[in-house]
Amino acid sequence: MKKSFLLTLLAIVLSVGTTFACTNFIVTKGASKDGSCFLTYAADSHSLYGELYYRPAADYPAGTMMDVVEWDTGKLLGQIPQVAHTYSVIGNMNEWQLAIGETTYGGIEELEQGQGMIDYGSLIYIALQRAKNAREAIKVIAELMDAYGYASEGESFSIVDPNEAWIMELIGKGEKMLDAKGKVVKGWSNGAVWVARRIPDGYISGHANQSRITTFPLRDGKTSITSKELDKIFLPSVETVYSYDVISFARLKGLYPKDTKQAPDAKFSFCDAYNPISFGNARGCEARVWAFFNHCNPAEMAQYEDYARGDNLSHRFPLWIKPADKNKIDAQYMMQMMRDHYEGTSMDMTKDLGAGPYKCPYRWRPMNWNYNGKEYIHERATATQQTGFSFVAQCRSWLPNWFGGIFWFSVDDAASTCYVPMFCGINKIPMEYAEGNGSMVDYSPTSAFWTFTKVSNFVYSRYCDMIKHVNEKQAKWEGGFVKDIARMEGEMKDLCTNNPDKARQMLNDFSNKAAKDVCAEWNDLFIYLLVKYNDGNVKKEKDGKFLKTNTQNPQCEFPDQPEYPQYWYKMIVDDCGKNIEAK
Repeated sequence: MKKSFLLTLLAIVLSVGTTFACTNFIVTKGASKDGSCFLTYAADSHSLYGELYYRPAADYPAGTMMDVVEWDTGKLLGQIPQVAHTYSVIGNMNEWQLAIGETTYGGIEELEQGQGMIDYGSLIYIALQRAKNAREAIKVIAELMDAYGYASEGESFSIVDPNEAWIMELIGKGEKMLDAKGKVVKGWSNGAVWVARRIPDGYISGHANQSRITTFPLRDGKTSITSKELDKIFLPSVETVYSYDVISFARLKGLYPKDTKQAPDAKFSFCDAYNPISFGNARGCEARVWAFFNHCNPAEMAQYEDYARGDNLSHRFPLWIKPADKNKIDAQYMMQMMRDHYEGTSMDMTKDLGAGPYKCPYRWRPMNWNYNGKEYIHERATATQQTGFSFVAQCRSWLPNWFGGIFWFSVDDAASTCYVPMFCGINKIPMEYAEGNGSMVDYSPTSAFWTFTKVSNFVYSRYCDMIKHVNEKQAKWEGGFVKDIARMEGEMKDLCTNNPDKARQMLNDFSNKAAKDVCAEWNDLFIYLLVKYNDGNVKKEKDGKFLKTNTQNPQCEFPDQPEYPQYWYKMIVDDCGKNIEAK
């Protein structure tokens, strides 16, 4: 097993404290069924509690300072001047339908120890409070890093608004580079190096803990600018923006040859310099993006399964592709993409011995393990047990912002949770999802996180049987919400314009009721599953009720006791047949 694979898993996938191992999928409006832009995000960490963040819009007097608090640790990193007005933010989406997600890729280790004040989480949430669209957000992020430095590992950002979708990748510059006299080496400066690219309309993209931007158009082209020309980012023709020193810094650090004839600027690849691909990066990270692409265009993506498996690292798939059928990509489709476990591929997690007799697509950590001196792996799929929260951000350009932006929010494992619509115009967070209602070590019977995790953890015990009941509830509620929202469209168009107070109240009421009803349903689902599958038996039902004996003291009818699958019996016999053979 290659050392780089182990480092990737240890540094990215297995981290439980300071680094999330996350997944982002992106859909431009020309690639979706109804013209929505989509961004999905799973915030995966074994110590992250799922709750819905909310920051109201606010006005501040001149001279106000704001604290910069590291998202992962809660550590105060410093203070920066506050702006005069900030926008309201629901989760990772603001009142202008701007949504931002991220995945951490780490990158070159010596660049992690930066001199900066702004961590990646602060970049996201400050940008959401200060920017109206994706281009403004890129400008805010770039200016913050330039002014105050960057304090985290390498990151990929997804930045999506109702009209455009961008990928921005960045990494810090490490410790100051000093010469023999203790002076800063020429060419080193504070901040980060980065590249941002607009995803062409009609295409989809994604990233999952591996940098994905390779070569990119340089400033001499008509569609690119450098960070020294940031004011030009608002020109519609600009499709690529990058820090002025992204290539020169790589040369300075020995990450790209200094000989410009041997290695011209035009051939510079961001990810090859700052986050080189390895077996672990492909199998544990890129494979998730490949799975999404493969669902959307199997004919094109089948050829790249060898890369996703880490078998052929030179066969890298594109940064973005066109879906084969845009008419199938809608909100519910994107929810399903977040529930993937590589089903139907050579990495299908329901197929091997690790899935047990009930085809459970989960493997407990660690992901890499040793047997007889050899290293082996468990797959890392999009849907995973350690998700704190996930979302599908839907941006709809033809509707008023408050109603047009839907932040479909869920907590715990995306495969067994339910996405509940939180409109970006609400200003009251449902109690079930509110910050402070429980924690990873404090159970709360009213919290959505503990409600959903009760179900998911029970479902893992008999997965192929129980997940069917969960899927029925998901289809019922998520499909129902989509229909309800469609029926509201005409009324909300009028109210958002002519009676914004009533519009906001209706949106608050809808999202709060949705949260309450879904959590109640999942509590009932837990009780149903507990009763039906108690002790490994399966109770019989008719017309939605468990069957009872017709006796003076009725009990349940004798339950079914389904056998293990034959392939499972074979493995038991192969392991210890002589010891258990009937005589």
